[in-house]
Amino acid sequence: MATSEPGGSRRSRFVIYLYSTKNMVGSALALGGLALYFTGVVHDLWPVVVAGLYAFGVLVTPRPKSVDLHDFDPRDVDRALDRLVKSVAGRLPRDVQGRVESIVETIDGILPRTGQLAPGSPELFILQRTATDYLPTALESYLNLPRAYATMHQLEDGKTARQLLDEQLDLLGEQMDEVADAVAKNDADRLMAHGRFLEERFGKSDLALPGGDGSPSAPPAAPPVVPPPVVPPPVVPPPSLPQGIPPAPPSAKPPSAPPSPSTG
Repeated sequence: MATSEPGGSRRSRFVIYLYSTKNMVGSALALGGLALYFTGVVHDLWPVVVAGLYAFGVLVTPRPKSVDLHDFDPRDVDRALDRLVKSVAGRLPRDVQGRVESIVETIDGILPRTGQLAPGSPELFILQRTATDYLPTALESYLNLPRAYATMHQLEDGKTARQLLDEQLDLLGEQMDEVADAVAKNDADRLMAHGRFLEERFGKSDLALPGGDGSPSAPPAAPPVVPPPVVPPPVVPPPSLPQGIPPAPPSAKPPSAPPSPSTG
């Protein structure tokens, strides 16, 4: 019957542990505990002594360091680029020199942000190999040829060494642009994720600023202008007359003029 993968994995780890330094040291100390029992140094507590010595050996033995052959160190790439630029300075045609400097500048721009790429990712591998192998090998092969031979002699497919170098530099430049795009995409993804976090954290909380959607809130409306109340003029009562003086009678209507005689 076939063994399932989890069980096989556990057995594999157990077998590896049996050959580990931790088990070797613990077993040696446990054998020492058995020797103490057989020589009569310890008696009834010998199982505890043996188990304790084994556990002590396992705990005090350091874990072996894992080996990572894909370790990426930006300083190694930077030093390789410095050596390359100094080695080819003044020895390449002007246009080739410009293209090499463009590739180097692209790599220099990527190096401070390589921590955003996953360890052992294809982008890191291509970046490191371009700086330490691919680009130096292409330039070295070209510079070792006589200038006239590299420019005029046709090699495979009717292309000269100079044309082949141009194609290789184009390919390396495209690869470095793709790595730069991958790093920029990681930056954009992190920015969007951070924005979603802030929106979830503060978007609907009591700490949200007025406006709700992040837009600046409108200024408060001015209070309505209330006109001042109209105060009526004070009512002045008529002057009171002294007692015993009757009020003046109302003024009589003047008699109307008699009609004028009519003329015959």
